[in-house]
Amino acid sequence: MKTYYSPKHRLRQPKAELHDGQWVPSFESPERMDHILEALKARGLDEPLEPGGYGMDPVLAVHDADYIEFLASVWERWVAKGHQGDAVPNIWPARTLRDIRPQAIEAQLGYYALASDTTLTEGTWQAALAAKDVTLAATEAVLAGDSSAFALCRPPGHHASSSQFGGYCFLNNAVIAAQYARDHGKQRVAVLDVDFHHGNGTQEIFYRRNDVFTTSLHGDPEHAFPFFLGRADETGAGAGEGFNLNLPLPNGTTYRAWADALETALTAIEDFGAELLVVSLGVDTFENDPISLFKLTSDDFSDYGKRLGRLGLPTVFVMEGGYAVAEIGTNTVNVLAGFNAERG
Repeated sequence: MKTYYSPKHRLRQPKAELHDGQWVPSFESPERMDHILEALKARGLDEPLEPGGYGMDPVLAVHDADYIEFLASVWERWVAKGHQGDAVPNIWPARTLRDIRPQAIEAQLGYYALASDTTLTEGTWQAALAAKDVTLAATEAVLAGDSSAFALCRPPGHHASSSQFGGYCFLNNAVIAAQYARDHGKQRVAVLDVDFHHGNGTQEIFYRRNDVFTTSLHGDPEHAFPFFLGRADETGAGAGEGFNLNLPLPNGTTYRAWADALETALTAIEDFGAELLVVSLGVDTFENDPISLFKLTSDDFSDYGKRLGRLGLPTVFVMEGGYAVAEIGTNTVNVLAGFNAERG
């Protein structure tokens, strides 16, 4: 399995994030990638390849143009106003306020933000573009005939909607991959999100479509971020009715129940008739993850990698969350190695 990676992810260096009422070091750190790279090398997997550039058309196919303009210019505009430190939103168009697109950069931050957990920094836009290119390179490899590929991208993407950032996400890499596959000949594409947190952005972008099937296993949004999407009754709308499957699970879920939900998702993907699978590979379902609430062990990741391999679909793995930094490499590579073992 080829791995694609860009060191440009290091251009994003957030100073802190707001967590439990305090400013703490960001859980989404560059060191996450270092541990995965070390694990890939230790397990004898392919040396990572750097991607070429894919331009903006794949991005604008799924994200609103005004949102992309905001991301591309926010840092310079923030600094030009004399602000110190990272750009962080502090007001939103709440239910009692008009939902209008303001001109002030301070207000636009709230307009385009999902949450206050994610600051914008110098280099964020460049890192997000590199993550998009990493994902597209992996997708292109699979479209060209490889059975699978791994996009080791940072920042992650599945919380980014058509017009909002948050949850450490700016461009929705998995969605960009799925749309690129559709635009290059695949008629039916599935996105499987195994991150602890619901992929609200992925759901929103494809919610009214029947050519991309989306399914997610995640913490019950009654108790877990992003709270406002991810419930089981969200099954799609219009032409997309029946093409979104949410499988929320309670806090403390262990692998037996999680694996049962995975089999439900895999059966639905088979019934859909998917020609290509995009996996939003978050490994924050690990029992020691600091901001998640499931109880999977490192060995469990190997097993579910095998289950994904048995599906027999061309597969693009797209890196998402995972914040137990010391174990993120082992858990990520266990999924890939399990998949490889099953596919041969």
